[in-house]
Amino acid sequence: MKKKTIWDMNRPSVEDFRQREKMPLTVVVDNVRSLNNIGSIFRTSDGFAVERIMLCGISATPPSPEIHKTALGAEESVEWSYYPTTAEAINELKSHNVAICCLEQVIDSVALQDFQPDFSLGKRYAFVVGNEVDGVDPAVVDSCDVCIEIPQLGTKHSLNVAVSAGIAMWHFFQSYLKLKL
Repeated sequence: MKKKTIWDMNRPSVEDFRQREKMPLTVVVDNVRSLNNIGSIFRTSDGFAVERIMLCGISATPPSPEIHKTALGAEESVEWSYYPTTAEAINELKSHNVAICCLEQVIDSVALQDFQPDFSLGKRYAFVVGNEVDGVDPAVVDSCDVCIEIPQLGTKHSLNVAVSAGIAMWHFFQSYLKLKL
């Protein structure tokens, strides 16, 4: 097999990408400390054509050499905004009838594979990912419509926040693709 070149992949320019239709999904980043994790979330959001990222609290914002190191320029292609608190971001989303999902391990959470986003009829979603040590703030968890958990079988109690965000984006993307095909 021959590896694809960048020209074989027919990727859009940043300007063209910004004009294209996006998956109606927002990623809310709740107090994530690692700039590398934030950069990775940007890069994955670009790959799945996420509508936007909301950076909240202590989460760093572009421009930043550390974010750019892992985002590889996706901080220029993905729409983003900053909110001093995650509650402010959630309130804005709710005012636009966005379904708010929390990616967190809580009692009565829904396993990711059992959660089926329905993008028909213009439905939009957001999911919240949290701090690398403490997870999503409990007050934010309580304000969400549903908590989704990624099942795990290993000895560690959680996955890296950027990895978790990527897994969740892929899950939402699969549902979105079914609608588009």
